Amino acid sequence: MPRDALGNTVSGAGSAVIDAYARALREFQCYIGDPVATIDAALSQRPEFVMGHVLRAYLHLLGTEPGGLPLARAALEAAGGLPANARERAHLRTIANILCGQWHAASRVLEDLSIDHPHDALALQAGHLIDFLTGSSRMLRERIARALPAWSPDMPGYHALLGMHAFGLEETGHYARAEAAGRRAVELESRDGWAWHAVAHVMEMQARPRAGIAWLRNDTDAWAQESFFSVHNWWHLALFHLDLDNVTEVLKLFDGPIYGKRSQVLLDMIDASALLWRLHLRGIDVGARWQAVADAWEPIAAAGNYAFNDAHAMMAFVGAQRAHAANAVLEAQQRVLAYDRAGAVAGAGDNVVFTREIGAPLTHAIQAFGAARYAEVVNLLRPIRNDAQRFGGSHAQRDLIDLTLIEAALRDGQQALARALTAERSDVKPTSPSGCTLWRRAQTAVARAA
Repeated sequence: MPRDALGNTVSGAGSAVIDAYARALREFQCYIGDPVATIDAALSQRPEFVMGHVLRAYLHLLGTEPGGLPLARAALEAAGGLPANARERAHLRTIANILCGQWHAASRVLEDLSIDHPHDALALQAGHLIDFLTGSSRMLRERIARALPAWSPDMPGYHALLGMHAFGLEETGHYARAEAAGRRAVELESRDGWAWHAVAHVMEMQARPRAGIAWLRNDTDAWAQESFFSVHNWWHLALFHLDLDNVTEVLKLFDGPIYGKRSQVLLDMIDASALLWRLHLRGIDVGARWQAVADAWEPIAAAGNYAFNDAHAMMAFVGAQRAHAANAVLEAQQRVLAYDRAGAVAGAGDNVVFTREIGAPLTHAIQAFGAARYAEVVNLLRPIRNDAQRFGGSHAQRDLIDLTLIEAALRDGQQALARALTAERSDVKPTSPSGCTLWRRAQTAVARAA
């Protein structure tokens, strides 16, 4: 049987299609170009190429776009009747699990696949992204660590393993090793947007905003040019400026590369909501910016397919004061939770758990914050803050929960709680300028109360 560039046997392929698959895979690994178009062109020539359909399905699934589900289902159906080897059939089972909302089952299939086939780069990347979506911090690191001994720097895509390992190391607190691995990945492949992002995460967690700005500004063309991941890295740059209280630059970045094009890509919308919400918590008037973000969210307000998205949609609707759209999000969550109450968890997949444990309380808390019901916000967020990883995202993204909780405590007059929360934040990030500001506000509030 023919083999891909990493030695994995592939079904229904010729040399030209294998080359196209390698190009599409590199685009996916670096988050550049248009891997969907690349693999579609290959499939138009060889529709029996199983791994082409597999890659196409993942590309439409791993962004959690509601509109991607039918496209991924079509790819699965196209591959379903084709001859496939055991490794390829495992990929197809993974895709079927995701389409049923069984994210944890999908993760396990890919875990076993990668143990048996450590050179399957697509399995490692898809698994890594599923770990991110499910908040499985430990597996973000260990999935890649298991495979690394089987790889060498001269193998195509080695940089991607280093970049993924760097992010896993960062999410589990191994900051020095994470930064070294991420920098090495960028040295090997300057276009690897995920590796650039892993190093930015390290600097965010260590409260090194000036170093973060220098890192991302060092070569913006490398990680931003023709990249479908660039908005997220621009978002990280904005966070560094926000930590330094440079609001003018934050708004300039928002109006430019972050949301100047009014993207309707869901991951870009998440970043837009998250950045404006951080400004909202500071009491900064962002003008009509909320309206553009809410416009993008409104068509999928009732999707209810991923709790992490629901929370960010609610931020936009609260900011834009669109009560009807906010209620649509809550109604969608109630439909998801109805499966849970009926004992039919499988009917809505793992999102039932994501929504019940974290998503619904957080989404209600965001709505309550917009209505100035700050005591309610505190009561909703305190029980979930220590387990928030269960609904996905990174430490940096989930930091919004603590920031919202602290601000609600300050506004509700719960000075002792605010002082405790800001003290723990200062302990983790003692050099953060914005953290110091929160600490001083809490101290001042306590003094005034006394």
